[in-house]
Amino acid sequence: MNKATSLLFALALLGAAPFAHASPKCTLKLTGDDKMQFDLKTATVSASCPKISVELTHIGKMPATAMGHDVVISLTSDMNAIVAAAAKAGAAGGYQDKGDAKVIAATKVVGGGESTKTSFAGSKLKVGGDYTFFCTFPGHSAIMKGTLVVEK
Repeated sequence: MNKATSLLFALALLGAAPFAHASPKCTLKLTGDDKMQFDLKTATVSASCPKISVELTHIGKMPATAMGHDVVISLTSDMNAIVAAAAKAGAAGGYQDKGDAKVIAATKVVGGGESTKTSFAGSKLKVGGDYTFFCTFPGHSAIMKGTLVVEK
């Protein structure tokens, strides 16, 4: 490349930089492990996304029956009721009340070395709302939870 071409290329990259940061955050990616922890305590998504994806990878080695993890998203105020309903559903119900309207999104329970994902309409979230993501496997929600921040 000659100097003029290099300069034009550099200017084009600089001009595009603001747009790279403006892209919406449409995927929530989490990992869980055998220590009952998500890798994030806070995550951000954009309500402007037509669809938001939730991806969970269990990086541990223990099976789902012993150390299963899922990701459920709800209003923070609904979390305890959802966890209680999940306990009643038990292993046979995948630790989720499938008809619970308070659940905004939920993945299935996975064990070590497994992954799962789901998606939901971004319109289910409101900017500034008080949302939490958590695991409904028995006893996990006390530790395996985080704040979901919703931006424009």
